[in-house]
Amino acid sequence: MNWTLGIDVGGTFTDLCAHNPADGRTFYHKRPSTPHNPAEAILAGIAELCARFGLDPGAFSRIAHGTTIATNALIEGKGARVSLITTRGFRDLLEIGRQVRPEIYDLQKDFPPPLVPRERRFEVAERITRGGRVVLALTDEEIVRVVAEVAASKPGAVAVCLLFSHVAPEHERRIGAALAAAMPGVSVSLSCEVRPEFREYERLSTTVLNAYLQPVLDTYLGSLQQGVRELTGDVPLGINQSSGGLISAERARRFPIRTALSGPAAGVAGAAHELRSIDEPHAISLDIGGTSSDVSLIWDYRTRNVSQRWVEGYPVRMPSVDIDAIGAGGGSLAWIDTDGLLKVGPESAGAFPGPACYGRGGTRPTVSDANVVLGRLSSRGLLAGDMPMHPELAAGVIDALAAQIDLPRIWTALGIIDIAVTNMARGIRAISVEKGYDPRKLTLIAYGGAGPLHASAVARALQIPRVVIPPHPGILCAQGLIVADQLEHFVAPLHLPLTEALAPALAKLWVELSEQARQWFVSQDVSPASRRSGATLDMRYAGQNFEITVPWDPELPFDAVAMREAFSLVHRRIYGFDNANAQIEVTSAQLAASGRHTDRAEFTPAAVSSGFAGPPQPVDHREVWFQREAPHRAAVYRRDDIGPGQEIAGPAIVEQLDTTTVLFPGDRARSSSTSTLVIEIDP
Repeated sequence: MNWTLGIDVGGTFTDLCAHNPADGRTFYHKRPSTPHNPAEAILAGIAELCARFGLDPGAFSRIAHGTTIATNALIEGKGARVSLITTRGFRDLLEIGRQVRPEIYDLQKDFPPPLVPRERRFEVAERITRGGRVVLALTDEEIVRVVAEVAASKPGAVAVCLLFSHVAPEHERRIGAALAAAMPGVSVSLSCEVRPEFREYERLSTTVLNAYLQPVLDTYLGSLQQGVRELTGDVPLGINQSSGGLISAERARRFPIRTALSGPAAGVAGAAHELRSIDEPHAISLDIGGTSSDVSLIWDYRTRNVSQRWVEGYPVRMPSVDIDAIGAGGGSLAWIDTDGLLKVGPESAGAFPGPACYGRGGTRPTVSDANVVLGRLSSRGLLAGDMPMHPELAAGVIDALAAQIDLPRIWTALGIIDIAVTNMARGIRAISVEKGYDPRKLTLIAYGGAGPLHASAVARALQIPRVVIPPHPGILCAQGLIVADQLEHFVAPLHLPLTEALAPALAKLWVELSEQARQWFVSQDVSPASRRSGATLDMRYAGQNFEITVPWDPELPFDAVAMREAFSLVHRRIYGFDNANAQIEVTSAQLAASGRHTDRAEFTPAAVSSGFAGPPQPVDHREVWFQREAPHRAAVYRRDDIGPGQEIAGPAIVEQLDTTTVLFPGDRARSSSTSTLVIEIDP
């Protein structure tokens, strides 16, 4: 009972990483996903991993899971039938929003339709002021009326968001109790519980999304918990959040909106951990899967977190790792637009039928098919040959596309790769150049099944000098789940000017937040020695639209002057200026509580034996296309044959179970003591 298991489910593959902190042993396994029911691939993967490495399924002390179920439900529109209760006069807020366009210069593009149509949005007579004073009490008769109307709409879930309920939640709680009594089995999401913060529209949108996803995640996680229990025994199941920490499966079933970026956040955590092992504090992470690419900035081994973001066109007010998703992955489809130009993505072939080269019935060209035609992907197959490759099918779909644009096969395949790489580079510029960071001074850490395949090309496009490839890049998200801590955020609204008179109010809030954190630590079995907490204040200039998060130490006497200086420092870093004379206000206080389960320990990559005689020897050579003129004869290496300190030069292909790494002509790669591959890009 000393193994920790990380499981990441992607659109194409399900990855598993088992680690024993007592002796450092780590086992990896990868299998195709089952999109119709991701739990099938998880349970089959656990059984296969245990059989392959001789593990007892009952040996796991904890299982951590990164999931895309919430995001997929939003993309596919397969959430619950939601009804909504709001304060009288605010029925249409969900549709009115902020009265802005998604793209200011695109007059045709619109926001997605509201998840709750107008006929299922109900008003209730009640009113609370900004300060929490009740000006129109909520009567029992009003509750009975609105609950009856909601029940008649036959919802699968109900969202309740009343005005200023983040300050005074009593009205919402009474409605929630009445809904639960009248409609047992129907999910109810209260905004005062989902995210008790100001900004009415964003809190409303987040609560509606939570209600929309709740039955989906509840059913999925319920069946997964049952399956895991039958296979491994009563093992705690943690679910990764968008903020990069774990919560219990029970809490994820209650607040599924927290898992919208579950899988990508785990990958960034794994990337930051990997960078520590090679002393690279500043980097851009590039996670390329079958459907999309996720990019994030890592600075001083830390990821940047944001309190609000857009998920599939809907605003979400929830802490999350600052990750940008680009619709370019191995399964991204190449197509001809109405303007006659070649485009790549965002539509993907997915896991089934997948790219044509998989031989599962795919008939349209993808990025993976282009890589097979160019010789960058082996024709022998993926997953150490367990997943056959069909180069003739890849050539067929590329030829069909080439005929449409009247270009040779190789030019067409190179064009597909170039467009995909350009899309990825554009996404990286958005999280680096546009935020004041020069990618030429950063390192690119590439992972995911297709990350190392395109890393050198992406680095060239951005003049990034160095690329890092982890030992098991295709399974780094699963590995990141092993190093993830349990994490919970607690927030309390404030809305007071920044003066010394703020001290008593902050002291009172800190007592309340600390007690909430203490109860959470106990409920999650986090030992006192493993408990960590960090406090922040959300601050802004009076009248400013958006606040920024500033670190705060509640153990020190409150100093308004020092907090102003801290705010000014952060404001200058983000916006390039500060205003020494403007009034500053504090909108909320937050506490992030984190801890490691008593049975879990830190994942540490083991140093690899240096017993490698002579330079690494290629196992094969093949023609690989890097430009249109002619192919290069590239050496093909097995990743396991490259020992610590050894180097190889491009053009070269490095193959392993979970990915393929491409070295362009002029590139040089060196293996670290922990088998991390560091590629110096030829300038």
